[in-house]
Amino acid sequence: MFPPVAPCCPVGHTEDMGSFKKSSERNFFKPLHSAECGRHVQELYVLYCCYRLGWLFSWLPAWCPTSLLHLKEAEDKMLKCITSTYNKRYVYLANGNKIWTLTFSPDLSRKTPLVLLHGFGGGVGMWALNFEELCENRTVHAFDLLGFGRSSRPHFDTDAREAENQFVESIEEWRKEMGLEKMILLGHNLGGFLAAAYSLKYPSRVKHLILVEPWGFPERPDNAEHERPIPIWIKALGAILSPFNPLAGLRIAGPFGLSLVQRLRPDFKRKYASMFDDNTVTEYIYHCNVQSPSGETAFKNMTIPYGWAKRPMLQRIPQMDQDIPITVVYGARSCIDGNSGSTIQSLRPKSYVKTIAILGAGHYVYADQPEDFNQKVKDICDSVD
Repeated sequence: MFPPVAPCCPVGHTEDMGSFKKSSERNFFKPLHSAECGRHVQELYVLYCCYRLGWLFSWLPAWCPTSLLHLKEAEDKMLKCITSTYNKRYVYLANGNKIWTLTFSPDLSRKTPLVLLHGFGGGVGMWALNFEELCENRTVHAFDLLGFGRSSRPHFDTDAREAENQFVESIEEWRKEMGLEKMILLGHNLGGFLAAAYSLKYPSRVKHLILVEPWGFPERPDNAEHERPIPIWIKALGAILSPFNPLAGLRIAGPFGLSLVQRLRPDFKRKYASMFDDNTVTEYIYHCNVQSPSGETAFKNMTIPYGWAKRPMLQRIPQMDQDIPITVVYGARSCIDGNSGSTIQSLRPKSYVKTIAILGAGHYVYADQPEDFNQKVKDICDSVD
């Protein structure tokens, strides 16, 4: 859930930062005669602030007590309780990127495999409560999305459409390398958005699409701020933090980042209490997100304030192949709007669309009520073959 923030200073102009500073200060105090001037001043001020913080970002990676080895060890701890047979390996893509992959029950290949896509800031370890049951009757694959976990963390395009396509193409290349003809594709949060995007582009490869608390489906309402006014201080904070990635604060916290995760998200420890009685989960989340913020940056470029998708999926759902069955799974206690399921049904009147609510579950359905979630997913898979 968290990775180093790149300095925002103008590339190639570090040799003249003294004059840049003077120019910035001079321009910052000019009268605001127009909206254009106001925007210009904001830009200069942000650049000036980033210049002043540049020294921090130059050594930020060393400030975070992490490494790929730390992440590997944290993942191993997440998976140590699993007794099912599984393989783990890197799947190499044509462009040199690699996708970290776990395969459970590889011998049960007669049935359509289930492929799991984790959410923003997550990794394969987050499915620790689900692997055992889901792989009882079929092969289950889980991999770290490009830019997250132990997969490669390449540069993503700043354009939302292109960044999304990079994710989708990495999934398709992974499928080819794995030799999968068809799959049951399940995605949570950002993984749900990408699973839908993949299904739009490669419909012949998806036998059933399972969207678990998917992010990025509804478009931002025009009257969103009028219905639920956003406090001025939040808008101001958002403007200040807009140049930074969502989880930059975790990396800036350095050696205090782990305790920050434990303090802000104590619920994760409770969710996995049946498997771990220590800080295994928060350590995994921490090390997943203090690496290079590749996927995190891509996600930021795919959003608009405050967390809405630039390219909402509901606008594109009618274009999806009508033969792809869709099941939408929500937590009954989730703060995420669960109306996307019914909206998808209305947009696909001639297709199979089903919405399932898991009682007692919030956004992290698979961890809040793992037994109920696992059974529901197994039932969906059994309906396929």
